[in-house]
Amino acid sequence: MKKGRIIAIASAVTVIVLAFFVFFRFYFVFGEGVKAGELNFVVYKGYIFKTYEGKVIQAGFNSKSKTATAIQSYEFEFSITDPEVADSLMRCSGKTVELHYKEYLGSLPWRGQQKYIVDRILAVR
Repeated sequence: MKKGRIIAIASAVTVIVLAFFVFFRFYFVFGEGVKAGELNFVVYKGYIFKTYEGKVIQAGFNSKSKTATAIQSYEFEFSITDPEVADSLMRCSGKTVELHYKEYLGSLPWRGQQKYIVDRILAVR
């Protein structure tokens, strides 16, 4: 009887720790923010889980250059879970956009390939 109780308690603790890890890794919003840049593309792709993926190019200056300040571009790759947001962005390719995103610590196959999830469009210029 005592051995069965120990196994039950150990199993319950293991399940709780595993559930906490999965929540923290894949569902806890680690950060939120806004990125702006030129929308390069938005595409609907995937073998089993079809997801919307996109890329924004951000121009900036590289001050770490030893000779002179150089222009450098940064790529912000993201996934989109809302089909309406994705459809709106598909019509904005080449335009400057401001996107609100949520950052997760890990990606899920049905949510997209990236840990950054764009949830709304703030501005299109």
